[in-house]
Amino acid sequence: MAGIAILLDLYRKNPSFCSQQSFHSSGFFSASAAAASAAATVVAGTPFASRFLFGNPKVSHCDAAAAFPEDYISNVQRLSEDIVKNVKNLKNDALKYAVKEYKVELKPLYSAFELRPFAMTTLRSFLTFYLPLLEPATNVEEDDEDFLQDTPKELHVDLVVPFKKSVKQIIRETTVVTTRRVLERLAVIYVSQRMAWKLLKDVPKSAVRKSQRGLPTTVYFFRVSRTTFRGHLLGVVAAALVQTGIEIYRCFCRKTNSEESDEVNLTEQTKLLGKKISGITIRCGASLIFASIGAGIGAVLFRPSVGQWIGCAAGDLAGPIIVSVCLEKAFHVNL
Repeated sequence: MAGIAILLDLYRKNPSFCSQQSFHSSGFFSASAAAASAAATVVAGTPFASRFLFGNPKVSHCDAAAAFPEDYISNVQRLSEDIVKNVKNLKNDALKYAVKEYKVELKPLYSAFELRPFAMTTLRSFLTFYLPLLEPATNVEEDDEDFLQDTPKELHVDLVVPFKKSVKQIIRETTVVTTRRVLERLAVIYVSQRMAWKLLKDVPKSAVRKSQRGLPTTVYFFRVSRTTFRGHLLGVVAAALVQTGIEIYRCFCRKTNSEESDEVNLTEQTKLLGKKISGITIRCGASLIFASIGAGIGAVLFRPSVGQWIGCAAGDLAGPIIVSVCLEKAFHVNL
């Protein structure tokens, strides 16, 4: 309103100015009038008390129109196309590198008592203790008297002792398998899902998947050995726990059946128990390490699944024997 009042005051004082030039045809008048009106509006809107601090505001005016380059529209179109392509690539990458799901499959707790595993365990145990009885007894003596004997001595074969040993072996193996199933459930509860999946992984299938990635031989050997170490760990720990429990039970049995003094018997039995547990720990550690190395070698030399299984079994069997022989020769320690 103050700007309009100033313009009317100027028109009242100079009426001839409007008669010489048209209001709409003069660019100078329009520009000057617009600038003056804008300045008057701003000045009128500024409080009087603050003018000495900030001064009178300066207003600039420009009539020039904004000029766009010739390829502006094409650049905008190309930029939009690039954005769409980048969004599609991000979606494809998100689908490709999605978060890996670790599906942990637990076997039944009493899987050792199923028909097929229990039958295999029973057959293996009885063959282990009854096959040595089928070997013929050889007499290497070269004396004439023994050679001329018409009635050779009949050897009595005890079938009860191998049967008892076979039953004990069956109980031991089923207890180890059940203990492993318990450890698997504890691992699922107390460790991360990723680590539990690695501990419960099917190692032969994992070796087959690794062989399809085209890895170098050394890298493939290392990864199969590492996977076997993790997958075989709970089984070795279960075997160590069961064997330690058996040795503790034997220690208490010997202590109760011994006729010596309590102090001497307790000291000797404690030392013997410590030696037994140390031997169990060393043998189980050697079994785990050699089984891992053997699995890597078998997977490299043979088919991945079969070679891994054969190498793991061979290393599991040969590891404790090799370590026992080395310790006995080097440090005269009998495990």
